[in-house]
Amino acid sequence: MSARTARTRLLAAATLAVAAFTMTACDNGEGVRDEGASAQASETASGTTGTTGGSDSTGSKGTGGSKGTNGSKGAEADQASSSSGSSSSSGSSSSSGSSSSSGSSSSSSRLNPCTTSVTKVTATEVSRPLNHMLLTVTNTGSKTCHLVGYPAVRFGEAQSVPPVFEESQPQAVVTLAPGESGYAGVRLSMADGSGKNGYTAESLTVYFNDDKGTATPSLPAKGTYVDDSLTVTYWQQDLDDALMY
Repeated sequence: MSARTARTRLLAAATLAVAAFTMTACDNGEGVRDEGASAQASETASGTTGTTGGSDSTGSKGTGGSKGTNGSKGAEADQASSSSGSSSSSGSSSSSGSSSSSGSSSSSSRLNPCTTSVTKVTATEVSRPLNHMLLTVTNTGSKTCHLVGYPAVRFGEAQSVPPVFEESQPQAVVTLAPGESGYAGVRLSMADGSGKNGYTAESLTVYFNDDKGTATPSLPAKGTYVDDSLTVTYWQQDLDDALMY
């Protein structure tokens, strides 16, 4: 073998050795690891982008992880909106209440209370029920008037007026057209004599409600006996209603 041929074979063997070494290095996974790292970096970047997008999306909904802060703000905004709505509703209710009050006041102002100048008042002792008196008020004027509340009566020199039977309060104010009459009953004394501090009165003063003057109907010549059970009724539209207490 010539020296030239030997060198050629040696060079070929060396070339094969280098190629074998290169293939061995590839089989050790260095190239695979580099590729894997590149893919992981890509996935990480992709994941970060996805998370950021998720945060924006869920944050607007007010739910989940880092988006919880934005979610809380959303809930607070909803709660404030709800509270504002409730306040508005309450205001409307208050406004309605004012209208109702105004209407009631307007209704009361339309009443025309009867006065002594347009009425005639009489006082009559009745046989039934015992120890009772009937007060009669007749409208002698030309316009309708109203008997409001109940009469305040004073027999003789009494220092106070008697109480009223609260259960006698009518459902509506007594209305008297010209010529019509209204009534009130007076319990003078206890029928069984159990009343205290009795005396005989020779005069009677009837005070109309709201200070609309006074009337002084006459009493029997013998006077009228009263005691501390003295009580009156509200003004009534019917005579029988005035004498049932």
